[in-house]
Amino acid sequence: MEPITHFMTGACLSRTGLNRKTAYATLAMTLAAEAPDIDMLWEVRGPVAAFEHHRGITHTFVGAPFIALLVVAVVWLYHRWRKKKPQQPVRWKLLYAFSLFAALSHLLLDFTNNYGLRPFFPFNPRWYSWDIVFILEPVIFAALLLALVVPALLGLADREISARRSEFHGRGWAIFALSTMVLVWVVRNAEHERALNLVRNGTFADAKILKAAVQPFPLNPFRWFAVVETPDYFQTGLVNTRSGEARANDTLIYKPPVTLATLAAKRSWLGHVYLDWSSFPVVEDMGNEVPPGLDDSPSPQGTTVEFRDLRFAYSAMFLRGNRSPLSAWVVVAPNRTIEATVMDGREQK
Repeated sequence: MEPITHFMTGACLSRTGLNRKTAYATLAMTLAAEAPDIDMLWEVRGPVAAFEHHRGITHTFVGAPFIALLVVAVVWLYHRWRKKKPQQPVRWKLLYAFSLFAALSHLLLDFTNNYGLRPFFPFNPRWYSWDIVFILEPVIFAALLLALVVPALLGLADREISARRSEFHGRGWAIFALSTMVLVWVVRNAEHERALNLVRNGTFADAKILKAAVQPFPLNPFRWFAVVETPDYFQTGLVNTRSGEARANDTLIYKPPVTLATLAAKRSWLGHVYLDWSSFPVVEDMGNEVPPGLDDSPSPQGTTVEFRDLRFAYSAMFLRGNRSPLSAWVVVAPNRTIEATVMDGREQK
């Protein structure tokens, strides 16, 4: 999920009543719910490094206890720096447990998307994804936002009329928001299974289906983007679980031929990382085409190899340009060395 949803989830988890157990519970849980994305710091090493480490060790069951410890350490420093001490006692062991709970919520929310994560890394490098919720789900976002904004507005009204204001407020709204989130998951999971059955058991593809997946659209739980793999080609299309219709696109995506350039690209740093993560990879020899975002044009003899994952072929309508997000390119020199690497329009230096 995007960061704001993670932050708000941590705050709402605290407001279910955990903030009554120890001081700083809301602060710690809000931070811990987003803290696993600290791996974004790898951006300073370039786009391929960031891609390799995104949703890496910080998004695992092994890493979560250390993420929680880091958050508690930050809160402890804040506690030492703060002049005015909290009215509640600080129960540090309980605060650590709450922070761990919030950090694990991050893993759960990311699991609901189609990007996936590796929760059992480094013991099991497999990627897992539920594929039921878009990266920004308006219903969940709105429910969490209401749960935080409405109690704040009611608190302002209480102060205006000099009413006695409770130190802890918004518990009912927080429970409502989290219940809404679970309800969205239940509905979307059911529709996800229906969509998969429509694709697998219908006439979506004329050949034997080796693998099939359906990807979520925001807001509408009945509309899904489908992608299937057959021995010779990939097929994409749209599924409507309300009408029971699974409509394949007219254009087939045939599996590109293997060339010396694609073999070299697959053995590159980006190739290893990309193929480890991708579920429906298309690796294509693009000839002398210049990758978008490359600062310097490759040599005339260089060959550009494009990597893309068909799970995200539909997302371009929500993002930028005509290319699928999370596309990558490797420029292979005539001697099969790597001349340049570009990830999502940014060159790896």
